Amino acid sequence: MRIVLPAALLSGLIASPAMAAELNLGIEIPRMTVAEYHRPYVAIWIETPDETAVKTLAVWYDTKNAKGEGATWLKDMRQWWRRTGRSLDKAAINGVSGPTKAPGKQQLIVPAARLADLKPGAYSLVVEAAREVGGREVVRIPFTWTARSGKGGSAKGASELGAITLTIK
Repeated sequence: MRIVLPAALLSGLIASPAMAAELNLGIEIPRMTVAEYHRPYVAIWIETPDETAVKTLAVWYDTKNAKGEGATWLKDMRQWWRRTGRSLDKAAINGVSGPTKAPGKQQLIVPAARLADLKPGAYSLVVEAAREVGGREVVRIPFTWTARSGKGGSAKGASELGAITLTIK
């Protein structure tokens, strides 16, 4: 006996996972004219309104350091480090890490699968940057999350970070 599913039902089953929301981040790293420029270390995470870290989305640092010293300076991103960074093991950081980024517009897409355990509610996207022989800056974008949609936002840093946009698709 063959079971034939109506096309509408079949397409609904196939389309369901695609309807889950993903985060699309645009992060601008400003070009600076200074004597000694180093690319910033950047941590990107989600926190609750009481500033409890929920999920680290990305950590950009010197992963190619010949002596393996790049991770030593992660603690310079003080807020991220105190809230969640120091409690993460090396494997967890490696799971979200990438090399530092050059000045310009960077994009980070966080797929729905990585956000499946995020409960509906109010959150903040936090981006922290720290640069050797430079400054440190933290930018927050409040947003509302549901498993299928949400309301994003934007903010602009003053020194180490430029425009940051959060789109929820």
